[in-house]
Amino acid sequence: MNRRNVLLIFTDQQRWDTIAAGGNPFIKTPNLDRLAREGTRFDAAYTPSPVCVPARCSMHYGQYPLNTGCFENRYDMPADRPSVTDVLTTAGYRTHAIGKRHFTPDANALRGFQTLERQEEIVFNLEDDDYLQYLQENGCEYAIEPHGSRGEAYYIPQPSSVPPKHHPTQWIGDRTVAWLEEKKDDQPFYLFSSFVHPHPPFAPPTPWHKLYRGPDMPLPKLPDSMESLYTHPNRLQNRYKGRDTGRDVALERLIKAYYWASISFVDYQVGRIFQTLEKTGQLDNTLIIFASDHGEFLGDYNCFGKRSFLDSAARIPMICRLPGSFEAGTVCDTPVSLVDIMPTALAAAGASAENMDGENLAAIADGSAERDTVFGHYEGADAGVYMAINKSWKYIWSAADQKEFLFDRIKDPEELRNRAYNVACCDAAQTMRQLLQDHIRTLPGHEEIVDDNGWIAKPPCPLPDDPDAELIVQDPPCFLDRMEIPGYSTTEQGKLHP
Repeated sequence: MNRRNVLLIFTDQQRWDTIAAGGNPFIKTPNLDRLAREGTRFDAAYTPSPVCVPARCSMHYGQYPLNTGCFENRYDMPADRPSVTDVLTTAGYRTHAIGKRHFTPDANALRGFQTLERQEEIVFNLEDDDYLQYLQENGCEYAIEPHGSRGEAYYIPQPSSVPPKHHPTQWIGDRTVAWLEEKKDDQPFYLFSSFVHPHPPFAPPTPWHKLYRGPDMPLPKLPDSMESLYTHPNRLQNRYKGRDTGRDVALERLIKAYYWASISFVDYQVGRIFQTLEKTGQLDNTLIIFASDHGEFLGDYNCFGKRSFLDSAARIPMICRLPGSFEAGTVCDTPVSLVDIMPTALAAAGASAENMDGENLAAIADGSAERDTVFGHYEGADAGVYMAINKSWKYIWSAADQKEFLFDRIKDPEELRNRAYNVACCDAAQTMRQLLQDHIRTLPGHEEIVDDNGWIAKPPCPLPDDPDAELIVQDPPCFLDRMEIPGYSTTEQGKLHP
C-alpha cells in the first residue's frame, strides 16, 4: 500500500467552538475552514483527560489515562509500551517533533521521535529549549517570559513581549515550513507540529492583539445555579489562578479577544504549512490531523482553565484531511477522543499495534466502527473525576464531591442542567453509570474507584477560606538570575508550583 505521511498539528487549550467552519460567526480562521472543507470535522471530539500531560500521553500511546497511569501534569508517562512514534519509527518512518510536547518525567526523552526542536513553557535549563536559544541568538535576550507573564498575570491579557517574527507561534510555523522544505527524500514522515498557544497567558503579537476588540466579544455562558455544576477541581483551579474573587466583565471580554487572536495567529501558520505541502507536492499524500489537548472555560460558569469534563474544558476541535480516507466537507457527530489519533496514524502508515483503546477515525467517520462511547479520567488533589459520553448523554462522577452529573446532549447541548437526580432520567443515569463503571472494571489496578457495589466515595477536599491560599507563582526557572534587580529585589523569587 501507499504509506501516507502524517502531519499532526496540535494546539494547547483550544476550545472546540473556535473555528468559523464549526459555527463560530465571529472568529477568523480561513485556513482551518479550508481544512474542514477538504476533510472531515469531528464535532464531538473530547479529551481523555482535561489537562496537558495526561491528554498528550493518551494521544501519544492511544490509551486512556486509567491505562497509561498518567492522570495529572505531575504524573510520569509510561516507559513500558510502544508509542505512535515508536511504531512508526520501526516501520521506517522519519519522525520529528517541533514545539511543545510536555512529556514527563524527562522533557527531552525521545519517546519514539528521532529528532526534536523544543519549545516548552517552563524551562529549567536554557540549553534544553531550542526556541529560547533562538531568541538569545536573535537579539531577544530581554524576553524572559516570551509566552507571556505567568503566575499572578496568568489570566491578564498581554501583548507579546517579542515581535511577530520572533513570536513562539511564528517560530513553530517557521520551523515546520523549513522542515517540510528541507526534507528531500521519499521516506514517509510523521511530523508533530505543536503550538503552545492559545494556552494562557493570552499574549498574541502586535498587531494581532487588536484583531478582536474586547467590547465586541460575546459574554461567557452563565446558567442559573451554575455553581451546582462545579466539581472540586473547578473550585481549586479558580482559586490558584486568582479567578475566584469576583467578576470583571471588561476583563472577561478582553481575555476572549486575546484568546481568539492567538488562535487566528495559529491559523495563519496553518495556511503557511498548507502552502508548503502544496509547493512540495506532498499535500494529498499526507494525512493532516488538527486537534488540541483540551479546552478552556474562558469564563463559562464563572470558571477559568480546564480540569473539568464540561464541554467548555473537555471538548476540542478535531479535523482530518486525507483524500480517499476522509470525505471532504463532512461532519461526524459520533464522539471521538485523542486516543483515536494513534490508530488513525498507524492505519495511514499500514502499521498496527496492540492494546490501543482508540479506533481509526476514518472508520468512525464512515460508520464502519462499532464504538459509540468514549471515556475520560482525571485525578488531581485526590479528586477523581470520570466521564462517559455518547451521542445522547454525558455522565460524570466526581469522587471528591460524591456527586453524579448527567447531561442530555440532545435537549440540553449547552449543559445548563444536571439531570442525574431527575426522576425522568433515572434509566439514562443508570445506563451511563453502568457503562462507565464497567469500563473502569476492565482496566486492572483501579479497585479504589469502583467495587461490586459501585462507586467508592472519597473524602471531601476542603478549600481554605482565605482567597490568597493556594495561589500559584510560576516565574521562569532558567531566568531567575535576570529577575534580580540590585538594590531593589528584597524577596525570594522563583518559587515554582506545579
